[in-house]
Amino acid sequence: MRVDVRALGACNRLSEQGAKQAADALSELTGTDLAVEVTGASVASGEDLAEAFAGRESIGVSVGLRGGLEGEAVLAFDAANVDALLSLLPGGQSMGHSAVSEVGNIALGGFLDGWANYLGTAIDMTPPRYFEADGAAVLPDGALAGDGVFLFESRLDATTTDLDFSIYMLPDSGQFRDLIVGKAAPAAAPGAEAAGGSDDVSGPEVPYESLSTFASLAKRGSANAADNIAMMTGLETTVDVSRLRFVPLADVPAEVGVEPHAGTVFELQGKPSGYLAILFEESSAATIAEAMLPMEPDEPLGDMAENALCELGNVMTSGFIDGWANVLGTSIAHSPPEFVHDIGSSTISPLVAKLSQRQDYGFVIDAAIRTEGVEARCDVYALPDERELADALAQLSEP
Repeated sequence: MRVDVRALGACNRLSEQGAKQAADALSELTGTDLAVEVTGASVASGEDLAEAFAGRESIGVSVGLRGGLEGEAVLAFDAANVDALLSLLPGGQSMGHSAVSEVGNIALGGFLDGWANYLGTAIDMTPPRYFEADGAAVLPDGALAGDGVFLFESRLDATTTDLDFSIYMLPDSGQFRDLIVGKAAPAAAPGAEAAGGSDDVSGPEVPYESLSTFASLAKRGSANAADNIAMMTGLETTVDVSRLRFVPLADVPAEVGVEPHAGTVFELQGKPSGYLAILFEESSAATIAEAMLPMEPDEPLGDMAENALCELGNVMTSGFIDGWANVLGTSIAHSPPEFVHDIGSSTISPLVAKLSQRQDYGFVIDAAIRTEGVEARCDVYALPDERELADALAQLSEP
């Protein structure tokens, strides 16, 4: 079975529209302005999901989906924020669980309305089930048992209070696959244009099984990059999260945020081409550079630190792309490192602008890499060319 990439983009756009409807419904209910921070589709194994959700404590509701789309949808608040939610609702503090259930019912109903309109059929929700969950227990059991599931995730942010929350939708694989498979896939979401303004609504097609394979490659590349950091710094290094996500390219800079970052950017040449950015928060960059240097640098992110981070970026990038090239049977080279030191969104925006000339969505590989013994975190954003990646993955599935 082959997944139409543009159809997957249409479904992702539906999730974004649904998240905006949920935000509007909750804004009216609570009197607090809410905005959609990011929406994306992930292809992840149960092990990946367990790692991604580790350490979270969540409170929320889940509903089963029946009819036009089957599966499960979840609304999850950080447990530390639930008091802020209840304080905004009339009688919320005394209602407790029932107030959270009502909020979930309203928000998830708004989220699913767009999907139902698009599919031209009703999507029925089971009564909301209140939960308090640690880690990935927020997700249905079937998600953790799978070797490659689709997860639509929308994060919403309250502008005036700590009321951030996430909506997760896990469609049942069989029915959802029918929605995004090849020529049977939906043409585009309402009001959406094809990438590049073309009237051709078909997009590059990727074997479904290959998406899971490439998600595994992303994780392996992250582990290789972490090993290279450990080798160069002598610091034990681990990968906290590594996932393959399908997101609107325009959303990526906002994900990086406005905090100062330092790191390296590479252009990838070969199949697939694209870009790879290795970004440290400013203080982390200074810490890692100091750990690599034989003497304390004259200034935290001066020339000595810049050279150290460029050298580190080189070996990390090789750790990522060598594994891809071996499995995909292609040759991938990279440009010399370009050192960047700016607010996070500004480091990513030029890369997104270049890719956006030929595609609206992208497969983003993000990884959080941590070193033990020092406070240092690194985020890796890989932005491959959509069509070239699809071609390589298609060849990967051929006997």
